[in-house]
Amino acid sequence: MIYLDHAATSWPKPPEVVAAMTRFLEHTGGNPGRAGHRLSIDAGRIVYKTREKLATLFNAGDPLRVIFTPNATHAINLALYGLLRSGDHVITSGIEHNAVMRPLRFLEQNGVCVSVVPCDGDGMLDPQNLARAVTKSTRLIVATHAGNVTGTILPVAEISAVARRAGAFLLVDAAQSAGAVPIDIQAMGIDLLAFAGHKGLQGPPGTGGLVFGERVRTEGIRPLTRGGTGSRSKSELQPEDLPDKFESGTLNGAGIAGLGAGVDFVLERGIDSIHAHEIALAKMLAEGLGNIPDVRLYGSNDWEKRSAVVSFTSDKYQTSEIGFRLDEEFGILCRVGLHCAPAAHRTIGSFPGGTVRFAPGPQTTASDIEATIAAVASILK
Repeated sequence: MIYLDHAATSWPKPPEVVAAMTRFLEHTGGNPGRAGHRLSIDAGRIVYKTREKLATLFNAGDPLRVIFTPNATHAINLALYGLLRSGDHVITSGIEHNAVMRPLRFLEQNGVCVSVVPCDGDGMLDPQNLARAVTKSTRLIVATHAGNVTGTILPVAEISAVARRAGAFLLVDAAQSAGAVPIDIQAMGIDLLAFAGHKGLQGPPGTGGLVFGERVRTEGIRPLTRGGTGSRSKSELQPEDLPDKFESGTLNGAGIAGLGAGVDFVLERGIDSIHAHEIALAKMLAEGLGNIPDVRLYGSNDWEKRSAVVSFTSDKYQTSEIGFRLDEEFGILCRVGLHCAPAAHRTIGSFPGGTVRFAPGPQTTASDIEATIAAVASILK
C-alpha cells in the first residue's frame, strides 16, 4: 500500500508516538491538573513539556500561550467566536477551508461583516488587494498558511503587515503547514496560529491547538467552552489565567503525549529537512503526471511557494473513479472531491467535481512516487 493522504492525516505515525501514548495509558494515566498525587503530576508534566516543544517549534515564546484543542477546526472557532462581535469586519482569502468559511458565514448572519478577497488561478493572494478591503471596522484577517487543494503558501508576513497597519489581528490556519513548513510566529507577525496535531506534526487524531502571539491580550477573548479547569475551584466564574481560560474539561492526555513525541520527531529530523524531502517528491510527482495526456495539474510552478500537495483532474474520468481505481487496483490511497474547501475549488476552476489530491509525507519514497505516476498513466490509458 502507498499512502499519499498526509494532507488529511499523517500515517503511519512514528513508532515513538505510539510508544508515548501507550506509556501514558499504562504508566501515567492521571488527570493532568486535577489532583496532587504522583500520577496527576506526571500527566501535568507531560502536557506542559508538549507545550514547551510546540512553543520552540513555532518560536512562540511563552508555552502557557499554547492552548490545546481537539483539532484545528476547534481552534479556529475559538479564535473567531472569541474575538469577533456584531459590527466587526473580518477579511479572508478565496481559498479557505470550511473550517474558516462556515463559522464566518454563521457570524455574518449575526452582524459580523465578512469580506472574501479573491485569489488568482493558482490560489495566490495579492496583499495589495487585501489592503484595499480594509475598513475602519476591520478587527481580524484570517488566512490559511498553505492551501489544502493547491498547496499554495500565502505571504503571511506581508499579510501581517496589512493587518498591523489596520490595527487588526492576523489568524493563520496552519492545519496543512504545521510540521511540514517552517513557521516562526514572531518573525512572521502571526497573532493567532491554529494548528492540527494529526497531520504534519505526526501526532494522533484528537489533538490540535491555538497559539496566542504576544500582541494579543486574552482578557477580552471569550472562551468557546466553560467549566472545570482544576484551578480556582472555589469560584463559579471561568478563570482568566492561561491556558486554563480556554481549556475546560479533561485534556486528551494520551493524545498530547503522542503529540509531544510527534513534535520531537519533527524537531529531531528538522523542519527544513522534512519540507525539502516532501517538496522534492511532490515536484517529481507533478512532473511525472504532467507528462501524461489528459492530465490537468493545479497550482503554481514555483515550488518555493508551495507545500507538498499535488492536485489534478482528467476529462476521461470523474475524480471519484480515479481515486477508487487507485485504491482497488494499485493500493494507492489519496483523497478526491472538494476537500472541504469549495471556495478553493471555485477559485482554481475545479468546482463542483473537485480534484484528485496526492500528499506525500516524511515516510514517502521516490519509488512510491514512481509507482503512483505509472498507476495514473495506466488508468487514463
